[in-house]
Amino acid sequence: MDVSAYEDRVARHVPGVRDLHRMAGLLISESAPPDGRILVLGAGGGMELRALAEMEPGWRFDGVDPSSDMLNQARIAVGEDRDRVTFHEGYIEDAPEGPFDGATCLLTLHFLPRTERLRTLREIHRRLRPGARFVAAHHSYPRDEADIWLRRNARLLHPGRGAEEKVASSVEMMKANLPALSPEEDEAFLREAGFTDVRLIYAGFTFRGWVGTRA
Repeated sequence: MDVSAYEDRVARHVPGVRDLHRMAGLLISESAPPDGRILVLGAGGGMELRALAEMEPGWRFDGVDPSSDMLNQARIAVGEDRDRVTFHEGYIEDAPEGPFDGATCLLTLHFLPRTERLRTLREIHRRLRPGARFVAAHHSYPRDEADIWLRRNARLLHPGRGAEEKVASSVEMMKANLPALSPEEDEAFLREAGFTDVRLIYAGFTFRGWVGTRA
């Protein structure tokens, strides 16, 4: 399994993804203790797990992902820090009850239909201790401008004017497979799930990220 190839693809597709991981760690650390327990939903690949582990050597993690292959990749990516991570194959209902001192869900929620997305957010909220931070980031764009923004994002992955066929194919694939919400809808879902002090912390073409707090 080629971890470097996966990470290179993600880095080309998601603007500033490595800085996004660092920002998530910084925001969570403002309320989490040095020995905090952190929930990482959508942990496959391991990029955010590795970044968070490097930032906070005392944190322990529960990483959840439905793909066994992606979890194996995460085990490789975190390297010597794997003994600080407990991996769970499945979805939010397969995560421990917590309480957790912080949580992330990066590049994952855009795969979930509206009802399942709201249920997942509520389950994350329920597993956090009061005052804990949650950081989410995923595709989120004005739905009446979907073609414009998805095309811009696809050109990051397929640069050059000779890649128009790949760009068009990528746009159609994302439209068919990603039940993305608008930024306004995403913020409303976070609040409906119970999070307070919801703030936009990241924007890169079709991607948006927010932080919220478990009251």
